[in-house]
Amino acid sequence: MTEGNGLVMFAEPDYAELGEMGYMFADMHFHTNVSDSFTVPEAAVALARERGTGLAITDHNLIASIPKAMRAAGGVTVIPGMEVSTTDGPHILVWFYEYRDLQRFWFGFIRPRLLSCPWLALEDCPTEKLLGALEGEPCVVSAAHPMGYFGTNKGMEACIRKGYLDSRLTRMLDAYEVICGGMTRAGNLNALAAAESYGLSYTGGTDGHFLADLGSVVTAVKAHDVDGFLSGIAAGRSVVVGTEKTAAEKIRTGSESFAKFLEHAPSAMRVQSVSAGRSIRRGAKRAADEIRSLDPRLRG
Repeated sequence: MTEGNGLVMFAEPDYAELGEMGYMFADMHFHTNVSDSFTVPEAAVALARERGTGLAITDHNLIASIPKAMRAAGGVTVIPGMEVSTTDGPHILVWFYEYRDLQRFWFGFIRPRLLSCPWLALEDCPTEKLLGALEGEPCVVSAAHPMGYFGTNKGMEACIRKGYLDSRLTRMLDAYEVICGGMTRAGNLNALAAAESYGLSYTGGTDGHFLADLGSVVTAVKAHDVDGFLSGIAAGRSVVVGTEKTAAEKIRTGSESFAKFLEHAPSAMRVQSVSAGRSIRRGAKRAADEIRSLDPRLRG
């Protein structure tokens, strides 16, 4: 257990206890068959009802599952969200207070930047540009899995530590995802330490791609509705409780995502190749800058 802007506990969530303490809670990072999962939104809502938790639908760059989930909600808290895959690497979670505002933002900013494999990195959408576009929008913004997956640049903190992004960009965020079900404990602890150093709030979610993943990580706030819940996160009053997936579960998730990518194989390969090339160029530039800093004759 670590205390900071809120409270973070690496333990299996006790929904009954959270409810008795006056918390509203939800798995804030869950995918459906609209992006890189095979889970239908209605099934996710049904399981959320059975387990007694809320959920946020956060498909990559896409929002079509949200109205389906909301129609099936029947008392289940469904928070409209999206996980944006930026051009320069980081994945950014954004949750809107109202679906209509998310829909407006998606049509105006996200849709024009979609590629043929719509859940991979957007075109002309670097992290700073996305965060700038979100300023003033009625939403809450958190960096997903900040340390990135398997050494990739899909985490904001990973890019900051590599020197690809300026840490001042964190001022444009509300939170860091400090327990991501798909990350390692070490990665989540690093994300938590970074969040504390920046004075950010906390969010947590499973990064669920399988139905069974739902709710093993939740974000909780003492609130009575979605407005109060999201405002509580932004104000630093969130509690995150959960545990990471097992190694077998992570492998299964990776296999499912790969299977979905095969549906858009040519586009997916092109986007991943461009991303890899960008990383190589960044690494070469960083190495050259370090060499120049050591030898004054190479400056200028």
